[in-house]
Amino acid sequence: MFEVKSSQFCVSAAEGVWIYDQDGRRYLDGTASLWYANAGHGRTEIVEAAAAQMRTLESYFVFNDFTNPPAEELADRLAQLAPVDNAKIFLTTGGGEAIDTAAKLARQYWAQRGQPQRTHIISRGNAYHGTNGMGTSIGGIEANRSGFGDLVPATTRVAHDDAEALREAVERLGADRVAAFFAEPVMGAGGLHPPQPGYLEAVAKLCAEHDILFVADSVICGFGRVGSWFGVERWGLKPDMITFAKGVTSGYLPLGGVVVAERVAEPFWDRPGRVFRHGATYSGHPTVAAAALANLDILEREKLLQRADELERPLHQALLPLADHPAVGEVRGGVGLLGAVELAPEVLAADPGAVGRVQKAVRDLGVIVRPLGKALAVSPPLTIAEAEIELLGKALKEGLDTIG
Repeated sequence: MFEVKSSQFCVSAAEGVWIYDQDGRRYLDGTASLWYANAGHGRTEIVEAAAAQMRTLESYFVFNDFTNPPAEELADRLAQLAPVDNAKIFLTTGGGEAIDTAAKLARQYWAQRGQPQRTHIISRGNAYHGTNGMGTSIGGIEANRSGFGDLVPATTRVAHDDAEALREAVERLGADRVAAFFAEPVMGAGGLHPPQPGYLEAVAKLCAEHDILFVADSVICGFGRVGSWFGVERWGLKPDMITFAKGVTSGYLPLGGVVVAERVAEPFWDRPGRVFRHGATYSGHPTVAAAALANLDILEREKLLQRADELERPLHQALLPLADHPAVGEVRGGVGLLGAVELAPEVLAADPGAVGRVQKAVRDLGVIVRPLGKALAVSPPLTIAEAEIELLGKALKEGLDTIG
């Protein structure tokens, strides 16, 4: 019999915006699990779609000329939703694989274009791009990079909110050596930082000026989290590649991928025999694709992208009063259904474990929030109601009261 250790928090069931522990106690899922339960928990439509697909074709590889109907339908649908013309879709099994795919594709693109020296990848300090090899190497959270020995070379990180820092790095390295720049529309695991006004537009313009591929990491921001399909539309961006995962299935099954703009895909399509030799065993998995299609149906039918737009202000308003709390240094939010409460420097100096203690106190009050460095982050399902958002803010306030 499985025995839960006292230090563990065992989640045994979930429904809607609620999860339940092994004792049956209910908690508001203020983080949509790990940013991904956009459509909420317990959606039988997704379960039934996956089960129906497994009765027909549970799994088969998608290599060479092999494919399957759900993967084809999903790729076509995502390409139509993408904010770039004539997009191609490369399916993976998660966000980390999507990042590695985009990075390898960026380098291979320039090799196919006769510029093999363009291998350098620039990303941002405090960025998170998964835990695979390339994602670890271009990530900007130092604790996630250290202790692994030599990482992938030819990578550079710049200040996360300073377009001039990117320009200076390009000039120092030489644009003819830079393959791509990676950026999250809203930084997630690095502490939940919305972009400074004009920042994303400025770096996109800079990349275009120097013919550097611009890759938007929308693994967290996509599928309604910031009110649009791929998280870049509200800034009018048309990246060369967009990585996605999480909300594409609302986490019901593992799926990720890359939206590839026409010009990046073209070298691999313009003549027979030119192959991008990269792929994972479960890419294009038919059961997973069927779950994704059912999830997209829910997001569209229930207008959950618009719901995120409607709720971003109520969520921000529920958090803003916490800025006056003596234990709080900053409140961030107002861009999508995302928010963070950062503790004051003096509180963290006096008690380095304060964030974890507040998170535990909030959980004891029946609400799940996520500790992220100096901050506590929230990213509830898109199905959350305003009364539940108020509950989230109230629990955070009471949790903060336990430390000051």
